[in-house]
Amino acid sequence: MIFRLDERLLFPDPALAEEDGLLAIGGDLSVDRLLLAYRNGIFPWYSDNTPILWYSPNERFVLFPNEIKISKSMRQVLRSGRFKVTRNTCFHRVIDACSTAKRGGQDGTWITADMKAAYLQLHLLGHAHSIEVWDNNQLAGGLYGVAVGKVFCGESMFSRVSNASKTALVSLIQSGEYNLIDCQVYTEHLESMGARMISRNDYMHELRNMHLKD
Repeated sequence: MIFRLDERLLFPDPALAEEDGLLAIGGDLSVDRLLLAYRNGIFPWYSDNTPILWYSPNERFVLFPNEIKISKSMRQVLRSGRFKVTRNTCFHRVIDACSTAKRGGQDGTWITADMKAAYLQLHLLGHAHSIEVWDNNQLAGGLYGVAVGKVFCGESMFSRVSNASKTALVSLIQSGEYNLIDCQVYTEHLESMGARMISRNDYMHELRNMHLKD
């Protein structure tokens, strides 16, 4: 059953989501609603030609920092000092770049104008963060997401230069600020770096425990 949200600030139990993870439809992208969603393992994912769709997958693709796999070639890239890494210096440019990045098997983007505005507001209030990777003073890659206690809910990443997005992810993990990176949905790219599936129940257990420790 797919629930239709109204003006009330609430979500149904994530365990009631459909097989594909779709839980609810409608509502808004206010700061309070977004934070409530993330704290309950829910995230928005939709396009311009649909209403707001809220998901809570039965299985969650996550990366535990102590399980990250960094290839020998990637270690050489990191040691080379080729890239400069910054944090939260140009969130708007990172989300813009993510919204225009071409991705195999996807037609268009879920990062709509409304989504950009909503996450920029989260960023201004200290809840959403970006990692920027620079190559010769040019923005070469990066990522952004939402912090929920010790969990970083990754929203999107982009790379204009080989290994730039990987550098952003490694930098995020090596910061030591997070005990879990929520990658949300499966990609081969992240699996190669150690991400794996866990059940919704296990994810919610991690999310609640780490949020309480914050």
